[in-house]
Amino acid sequence: MKLNNTYYILRHGESKGNVENIVSCWPEKFHNFLTEKGKEQIRAAAEKLENKNIDLIFCSPLLRAKETAGIVGKKLNIKPKIDKRLRELGFGIFNGKPVEDFERHFANHADRIINKPPKGENYQDVTKRMFEFFKNINKKYKGKNILIVSHQAPLLLLRAKVNGHLLSESIESLEKIFQEKRITKGELIELNENKTL
Repeated sequence: MKLNNTYYILRHGESKGNVENIVSCWPEKFHNFLTEKGKEQIRAAAEKLENKNIDLIFCSPLLRAKETAGIVGKKLNIKPKIDKRLRELGFGIFNGKPVEDFERHFANHADRIINKPPKGENYQDVTKRMFEFFKNINKKYKGKNILIVSHQAPLLLLRAKVNGHLLSESIESLEKIFQEKRITKGELIELNENKTL
């Protein structure tokens, strides 16, 4: 796929849910705000973006992502645009519950490709909506510097898709994506070059 813009992806900073090991998706079950550490992570990321001439910021509607985009947007004087396709993986009946409860529902990451938690999403669902968003903005804009603020699994899946990896390639390939290339809280990556800033 030809990239018509320069893209940066940013995972939200540390949130209350991260500290308490609770999964949180849409609709939000609790006030999952950024911690002070999370805000500091994002202020550091915003400084790295100061000389990147960012034109547009798109973000997930979840509180932790909106706060993240807000901190960066304030620093760069850009109002973020919210897009629901950038939401966290739909955890279904596990939304607002301990991470362990959600993880016990699956054998491994590869099990999440097609299997869904009740009332939730699988990795195919997330990849489809994330890539639909990406194709839309790649077609709409040319020569722009664009920041995308979202969540770990959606950003990992988007990065894999943009880099030409298919979820169906192999279980080993998917495990590698999630084990070796996790996007840490507040991590900023230039998608075109596939490198951490």
